[in-house]
Amino acid sequence: MALVAFVVHPLRPEAQELADRAVKWLEARGHATVTWDGGAGGNADASAGPGADAIVFEDLEPDLDGERADLAVSLGGDGTMLRTVALAASRGVPVLGVNVGHLGYLTEVEPSGLEEGLGRFLAGDYQVEERLTLQALLEQGQPGARPALRQRLVINDAAIERTEPGHTIRVAASIAGRHFVTYAADGLLVATPTGSTAYNLSVRGPILSPGLRALVLVPLAPHMLFDRALVLEPHQWLRLELVGSRPAVLVMDGQRVADLDPGDVVVCRASPTPARLVTFGGRDFHAILRARFHLGDR
Repeated sequence: MALVAFVVHPLRPEAQELADRAVKWLEARGHATVTWDGGAGGNADASAGPGADAIVFEDLEPDLDGERADLAVSLGGDGTMLRTVALAASRGVPVLGVNVGHLGYLTEVEPSGLEEGLGRFLAGDYQVEERLTLQALLEQGQPGARPALRQRLVINDAAIERTEPGHTIRVAASIAGRHFVTYAADGLLVATPTGSTAYNLSVRGPILSPGLRALVLVPLAPHMLFDRALVLEPHQWLRLELVGSRPAVLVMDGQRVADLDPGDVVVCRASPTPARLVTFGGRDFHAILRARFHLGDR
């Protein structure tokens, strides 16, 4: 008997209808199901870099009464998929994405293929693709000024962004413990290969094949001559300190998670916990790019 967990987009009735259909299909075959709603759980590894008075963003972890799911199924778009992976990663649970959204970069099957996909998984006819994720640490310039924060594993990206329109912020970036440059920009983005087709793409960062182990550092609307993105090796952790006098905000996977004051530091590094995505061998990343951007020969 397998235990299958579902994460369902709350605002799409068709996603709930799919979940109900899949639950009946599974239970008719003797399998158990559960719905994850995003309870908080264990700590992420805090070894992202030096510094005291640090806040560790905790992974969201579902309450399954001690049971480990065999599979998590995401029913929604890429946003739902990010949430599902964040829930599943700390337990090592693989995720099957069902596209009930628009783009579907991360999802594996369409709604019509849900039962076939479940059947193939239960029969062992699948592969698990592991993708690099980020781990984040916030070092407060003024310890105790704010309560501890919780945040899921970062699948796509983490960004320090300005909060005052018409003004840049200054972020001092260090790579693997050595100062690199102080950016004057609207913000600074750190993306994974999976996230290279998200925010990174919209700011003209490089597109990376999702299986690579690398980090991308991209300035957002930089007010300086050096405006290039950097592709870094996975061991080259980043220390990003907000300097100057202006505040900023920390955004992770599209969610605002902390207000930043001058002196605050965000440390990002490759996480030892990968995202584990179920595939059936026919997924072609470059074909997906071609289709999503309507690329054709001229």
